[in-house]
Amino acid sequence: MARRPPPQQTGRAAQWVRRPERSNLATLRLMSWISLRLGRPAGRLLLWPITGYFALFAPLARRASAHYLARALGRRPGLRDIFRHFHCFASTIHDRVYLLADRFDLFEIEIEGEASMRRLVDSGQGALLFGAHLGSFEVVRAIGRRLPGLAIALTMFEDNARKIKQTLEAINPAARPHIIPLGRLDTMLQVRDALDQGRLVGLLADRSLEADATRDIDLLGDNARIPLGAFRMAAVLRRRVIFMAGLYLGGNRYRIRFVEIADFGRIERAGRNAAIDAAVGAYVAELERCCRQAPYNWFNFYDFWAEPGGAGA
Repeated sequence: MARRPPPQQTGRAAQWVRRPERSNLATLRLMSWISLRLGRPAGRLLLWPITGYFALFAPLARRASAHYLARALGRRPGLRDIFRHFHCFASTIHDRVYLLADRFDLFEIEIEGEASMRRLVDSGQGALLFGAHLGSFEVVRAIGRRLPGLAIALTMFEDNARKIKQTLEAINPAARPHIIPLGRLDTMLQVRDALDQGRLVGLLADRSLEADATRDIDLLGDNARIPLGAFRMAAVLRRRVIFMAGLYLGGNRYRIRFVEIADFGRIERAGRNAAIDAAVGAYVAELERCCRQAPYNWFNFYDFWAEPGGAGA
């Protein structure tokens, strides 16, 4: 039997860190004002010129979109495909205004795996929710309306934590999520405490900053490097891991998906490495399934496959 290659180490900042986001708080406030006062149909009219601007003046993102879509669609994408990809992203950003304002009544949301999530919440056990830069994370909050006892904590890097606080101040100051900053000495202790309180702890497991160990694995027919930090944390804490995604289906329709991919509470220390490998494989399988079913929901606008350590926890 061939030996699995050892985890790779990344030695520089990932491409997504080096490329700043093209957004600012003033624009967000303006978009929020227009959208909340004039309504979602009027707000969506702004998405067309915004999408056109990025399609024309973001060549690196446009090239990365074409590379990804060729894998997900199984054919060479045209300009219409790339424009649709950008428009899907813009739509989820726009809908964030309403979702953070708790206007879930504006959307048709179906949930896969709701019964298993209900059992998990009723049991009072915490679990880790592993997502990706795929679809909308905010729409996942909709399950809280059906499961009143649900409590979610979010893990994110300091810069992202600052941005989401600014976003909430601009849209809904009352919606204050429990945020656990990543990269600190006490991060794992805070995650453990949140899990012990019965919270679901969510993180996006498809990107890293730097120097994370990664696992080479096939994704959409090509080699990708998936960081192991989040999976190792789950193993150390001996917790259940659930894949999550909030896929945008067009119009006002979303599909939330929850799939359990690992339960490290049942794994002995000797079998931990094999269990981590299995969890990474299950995570990537679900990620690929989502990309095939809703290909325009992938929002890593850089060359994910060519970037060493471009994916991460």
